[in-house]
Amino acid sequence: HEEFYVIYLNKANRVIGHKHISAGGVSGTVADIKIILKHALECLASSIIAVHNHPSGNLKASEADIKLTRKLKDAAALIDVVVLDHLIIGDKAYYSFADSGSL
Repeated sequence: HEEFYVIYLNKANRVIGHKHISAGGVSGTVADIKIILKHALECLASSIIAVHNHPSGNLKASEADIKLTRKLKDAAALIDVVVLDHLIIGDKAYYSFADSGSL
């Protein structure tokens, strides 16, 4: 099943927390931007990394993944939080929005 986590970092890019945001079925889960940013404010994070898995093993970002990443990046910027990356974890590999230039 699909799961969504966020890693919270301070100004020195050190991990100051992580949060399990949601779990879903085999085809998706809901990641609420308000909840993600609420936790960022609570721990005074300077940046975040979003991480979720694709149970199918397919590393291709879905249209929903792309839209969520854009919305999260734009919303986080309003409170001076930087989205450093959004990782999609597959069976034995991962896809990085940052590495691919999609962030």
